Amino acid sequence: MSTEKQQGKKTIVTSRKVETTTKKDKIKPTSTSRSRTPVSKSLDLLYGWSQYKFMLIGIGLIALGLILMLGGSMPSPDVWDDGIIYSFRRITLAPALIVAGLLVEVYAIFKD
Repeated sequence: MSTEKQQGKKTIVTSRKVETTTKKDKIKPTSTSRSRTPVSKSLDLLYGWSQYKFMLIGIGLIALGLILMLGGSMPSPDVWDDGIIYSFRRITLAPALIVAGLLVEVYAIFKD
């Protein structure tokens, strides 16, 4: 068998017949005897809606913890105030909310 390409045409020479095709030729679908099944319009989700609700609550708790850990600056660049940096909100409350959010996420995944 030999194959030659000329000007976008492909010629296949075999011992029985010669076929010439171009790139513009359309491929025709073959017919099958199987009947096509209609596509289901309902969503088959991996988790139930209540699990997704708990996942969103967990993401919200994690985001709230990160927001509480943010920001704040010293009122004066000449004065260092430990109360602003090491406050209850940043050291205790925010990490507790992040851990609570992660626990809610674990619960949502393993909930039956």
